[in-house]
Amino acid sequence: MQVELDRGDIRILDVLQQHGDLSAADVAERVGITPSTCWRRVSRLQELGVVKRRVALLDREKIGLNVMVFSHVKLSGHGRDALLKFEQAVREHPEILECYTLMGETDFLLRIVCRDIKAYEAFFLDHLSRFPGVQSVNSSIALAVIKETTALPLATIPSTAPR
Repeated sequence: MQVELDRGDIRILDVLQQHGDLSAADVAERVGITPSTCWRRVSRLQELGVVKRRVALLDREKIGLNVMVFSHVKLSGHGRDALLKFEQAVREHPEILECYTLMGETDFLLRIVCRDIKAYEAFFLDHLSRFPGVQSVNSSIALAVIKETTALPLATIPSTAPR
């Protein structure tokens, strides 16, 4: 379900994407509205699920997670039970940051982080290759990050009403 957003909502979301730790008063100052209005709008956006949560983004390499791997996983079966068992296994491993269901040659794309190549090898042999229904895994190691963002392109979202 798409939520209708006006220009004020989009301005608030833009500030929150860049500075999620700001108080409602600080966001209000940057957006040019009163703190109480801002607080009500942010609360509404949270209640609607537009703002899922506000988090700290960590530098993975500074904490020793130096390897990022993209794994394409193909399952041997595609019944509902096979998919659910695989998805449950994915949720149990914090090394897997993201998991997407795909159309095409492979069934899932995983983004995985580990300390080093040896750690990924152990994760692959001990866990990933043993997930329920896994037929094949084709992994690629990221050499460099060219662009990495969590900010959505809000400028492309049409607003529903002027503000």
